[in-house]
Amino acid sequence: MSKIKQSPIEAMGTAAPKSCGAILRLAGVLHATGHKSPSSIYDRIRAGLFPKPVSIGARAVGWPDYEVEQINAARIAGADDDTLRALVENLHAERARKLALLLAA
Repeated sequence: MSKIKQSPIEAMGTAAPKSCGAILRLAGVLHATGHKSPSSIYDRIRAGLFPKPVSIGARAVGWPDYEVEQINAARIAGADDDTLRALVENLHAERARKLALLLAA
């Protein structure tokens, strides 16, 4: 029997958010997180406290909604900055794992 790995959010005792798999543009991220300015999001990215955006075009980026939801859930659960940094690292690693699976198919 295979062991199901918990997400970092589930490991903190919070149910993993359910998303529709959408990519949020910056305005959507600002709305979802409550941040007031784009610079606050990019400051958090530089500090390792928010996932990096993904390219969706030549001059366009966005964030997977489930990643934004996981960051929000961690904040609501009271996660400190070190926990958020670990979560962001896990989210980036999961992106790489998903890409490897897609390329192997």
